[in-house]
Amino acid sequence: MNYTGIEPEIDELVQLVVSDLRGKKNIDDSDFYGKPDKHEVHSVVDALFGIVYPGYYKDRNVKIYNQSHSVAVTVENIFYHLNKLVVKALDFCRNRGTMSEGDRKHEGFRICSEFFRKIPEVRRLIESDLLAAYDGDPAAGCLEEVILAYPGLVAITVYRLAHELYRLNVPVIPRLMTEYAHAKTGIDIHPGARIGEGFFIDHGTGIVIGETSVIGKNVKIYQGVTIGSLSTRGGQKLSGVKRHPTIGDNVTIYAGASILGGETVVGDNTVIGGNTFITSSVPANTKVRIKNPEIEYLTADHKWQVEEVKPGDAWFYII
Repeated sequence: MNYTGIEPEIDELVQLVVSDLRGKKNIDDSDFYGKPDKHEVHSVVDALFGIVYPGYYKDRNVKIYNQSHSVAVTVENIFYHLNKLVVKALDFCRNRGTMSEGDRKHEGFRICSEFFRKIPEVRRLIESDLLAAYDGDPAAGCLEEVILAYPGLVAITVYRLAHELYRLNVPVIPRLMTEYAHAKTGIDIHPGARIGEGFFIDHGTGIVIGETSVIGKNVKIYQGVTIGSLSTRGGQKLSGVKRHPTIGDNVTIYAGASILGGETVVGDNTVIGGNTFITSSVPANTKVRIKNPEIEYLTADHKWQVEEVKPGDAWFYII
């Protein structure tokens, strides 16, 4: 290729792009430093794991033998970065331009202080989630294996931390936290969901839990489960409206099930079978399954053979 005279063409292309960036589209905003940094949010999440699981996740750059000193360094570092992120976020989204810089700094410090005061309770809930995972999975060799290897516990841990910031009305940051976990684990839990203690996600890939979901204590769910909304056609008019189901205590939801709708309530001690589609409430102490599915086999002589699954056969699946 002849590169002679390429510089004028590059200049023309640069001017074309720059001109387009000066339009009136929402994506034209180039104020990078005035927004929370997504990668800094990810770093804060990683650092918080060092507080939740001090013997499993740590900053390898910190070489302190005294645990109190080590925790002090970690807390101060997280507080500094989180406070900076929160201060930026408070003048973001629907609150843009409504707070002075001084008010944002004062409120950011208050929020971060409240968040750290919640850490012992968050860790208590995560301990209950850890025990639920170990007790609920015969494939778990030990508690340490669950902490180190189970994506469900990772997603739940990030959710529980993000949920506290969500409750403190911090914009954007809680969602960036749970989307970070979503990208790592394939598990999508909105930080606004309310989830009780002893929550166990097995395998996890493809799970979706919506913003207004309410989930009780000791609930177990498997891969591919959706706890979602019936419809979002109302768009922003549905913001703040209960769109997602309520799940009672001691409920098990098997793989591929979809439970939808803000008025849908699944009662305590209920078992939801795999691949079921539920849009209305289910009473307590109930088992739900798909009725008489059929399995088809293509035989060697190229004929389809149909076998009806008998009611007594297994209607869920576990790996």
